[in-house]
Amino acid sequence: MATAAASAAGGGKLKWILLGIEAGVLLLAAVALAGALALSSDFREWLTALLGYAWASLGYGVPVVGGYAGVTLGLLVHRPGALGRGWRWWLAGGIAVVIAISGLSLGEGSSGPLYTYGLAGKAGYGLTGGYAAMAAAIAGGGLLLGALLVIPGAHRWYWVAVKYAAIGLWLGLRLLGIGLGKAARGLWRLLMATGRGVGRLAGRRREKSASASGKARLAAAEGYAEEPAVAAEPEPMAAAEPAGLAASSARGRGGWELPPLDILAPGEKHQVDGGAIARMSDEIREALSEYGVYVDIEDVKAGPRVIRFGLVPGYMPQKLGKDGEAGKQRPSRVRVGDISKRQKDLALALKSPYIRIIETPEPGEGLVGLEVPNPAPGKVLMRTIVEGAEFGKVVQKGGLAFALGEDAGGQPLSLDLAAMPHILVAGATGSGKSVCINSLVASLLMTRPPDELRMIMVDPKRVELTPFNGIPHLVTPVIVEPDEVQPALRGLINEMTRRYKMMEELGVRNIAGYNGKAAEAMSFLVLIVDELADLMMTGGLEVEQQLVRLAQLGRAAGIHMVLATQRPSVKVVTGLLKANVPARVAFAVASQVDSRVILDTGGAEALMGKGDLLLLNNDFPKARRGQGTLVYDEEMDALIDFWRRQKGPPLPVINLYDEEDGDEGAGGEGPGDDGVAPPDYLHQARDIALRNPRVTSPMLEKRFKIRKSQADEIIDQLRAEGLVIGG
Repeated sequence: MATAAASAAGGGKLKWILLGIEAGVLLLAAVALAGALALSSDFREWLTALLGYAWASLGYGVPVVGGYAGVTLGLLVHRPGALGRGWRWWLAGGIAVVIAISGLSLGEGSSGPLYTYGLAGKAGYGLTGGYAAMAAAIAGGGLLLGALLVIPGAHRWYWVAVKYAAIGLWLGLRLLGIGLGKAARGLWRLLMATGRGVGRLAGRRREKSASASGKARLAAAEGYAEEPAVAAEPEPMAAAEPAGLAASSARGRGGWELPPLDILAPGEKHQVDGGAIARMSDEIREALSEYGVYVDIEDVKAGPRVIRFGLVPGYMPQKLGKDGEAGKQRPSRVRVGDISKRQKDLALALKSPYIRIIETPEPGEGLVGLEVPNPAPGKVLMRTIVEGAEFGKVVQKGGLAFALGEDAGGQPLSLDLAAMPHILVAGATGSGKSVCINSLVASLLMTRPPDELRMIMVDPKRVELTPFNGIPHLVTPVIVEPDEVQPALRGLINEMTRRYKMMEELGVRNIAGYNGKAAEAMSFLVLIVDELADLMMTGGLEVEQQLVRLAQLGRAAGIHMVLATQRPSVKVVTGLLKANVPARVAFAVASQVDSRVILDTGGAEALMGKGDLLLLNNDFPKARRGQGTLVYDEEMDALIDFWRRQKGPPLPVINLYDEEDGDEGAGGEGPGDDGVAPPDYLHQARDIALRNPRVTSPMLEKRFKIRKSQADEIIDQLRAEGLVIGG
């Protein structure tokens, strides 16, 4: 054993002697190399040429890489097993070398490759590209990887650190967003307060200009009344009108002159209270968050009577586990149904019963719409819509433009009656139904002369449409007697049949094709009924059948219907009639049942009245809210007076008398000079009475073009024969 110990001790001393000899040889080689470089310039140039590429590649990284390579070579020679046992540390050393080279690459030499690529040469520049961010990323990644290699269980600590870092980042971003939101709201309120001050000053100026223009408008209307033969100059009107309407308002078209735009009162600009909108937004969020419904408010649009808030469903807060940490389940959004259920709570928070929640108000928007009454409501005057681009587009393409109003977002609602092709209007007393009918008639009178548009009006109430008597657009005076409605509808069906025969002869499909080929154009025919319920009560099934037939076939022949009623019950607005009248306008009604009759859904019972409406047509899958156009009585009087006093060329005759009722009577010579009605009239009157026992004297007077006394004699004769009932 002593011998073994002595041999081991001798072996250890021998290893140390060998290491000393190796170190001495390396030191002597280094000193010799340094001396040769210092003494001989030729040697320096030769060595630089020999090792120039390596030097340019590593630069000052040569000592780092050389030291790492020397240590590795020494271990391989003297301790080959040490590298196998300490491979983690060997890899960590290599990572340290890479980090050192990336750090040296950020430095800059005085000249040569080190000036171009940095102190680490091409190798370091290839790692970082000269960017400090890349060097920092390499250093951070290297430190994390090195720690994983040399620290036991480091991966567990890494996961905990990453989790809490993510939570801290989320909380920080949330607090930053809340702070920025509050700062933005404060800035918005400040800007709105400044805007209101400027708006008040501008409003005073507009009031002065509006009063001056109103005086000019009244003077112009008086000028029409006093001097009907003198027309206004076309140049100022062409400059005041938009392009679309100016194209349709060309003077002298067909011998008729369209009314100037100055007949209508100038529009009013809506005032938007930004502070009130911000307060309402906060109240909506707080009211919903109290019930666990979290929303964000985007895309706020302020209309004349309604403000539409776009609600974006938020995320429900995650439940914490027993250890106080957030659960692993995915965050869930607030359901749209939860928002709809809180309509009454929102109405209480906003102190208004007239709110309406709609899902996805417009196609392509991922929002839940909330419509709230505008605290500063405004009016929508007709001139505002007529001057718009949408109204001009409808006029330019040859349609029947209808200025309905503005939607909840303040966008104009300009419809084409020829494309709808029929419309049903319903609303209780004071809701704005009659004003809507007046707006429709005014829109047609502003854009269509009598040779392009004829109208038939039915007004059982005798007060709404009778002021239009005398305008050249009317085929016949406004019909006020219920007994005269059915013959007029039969005559309208005959006119429709005649038009189809004419289009068949030319081989066209609709009125547009006919007018493009025929020598004499065919005019549009619009039937306007102010109270449909009264007609359905007096005419019953026959009136319904006639209206349905006109609705089914009238579009291609240029015949369109506008039906209005105060009582949208199932007996008045039947299912067959609704199926053929796709466009509906609902104003405020008494109950949800009435709303479902007119719109097939609720909502009209919660409208505010005075023009607040819901529009349902083929362009929108759901009812669209809006504010109807307002037309003043003075505007309507000036417009009616303009057309009454205008004398244009003769219009084509449209015969509304049923052929079975005696067309020859309508074109006869009238009664004789002796005042006795010809016998043919009596025979024809008997045929009429057999079909309609409630025939009256005015009906015969208009049908046969006879005097009232002669019509009374015929009625007395028919009553004596028992063919006429009623007084």
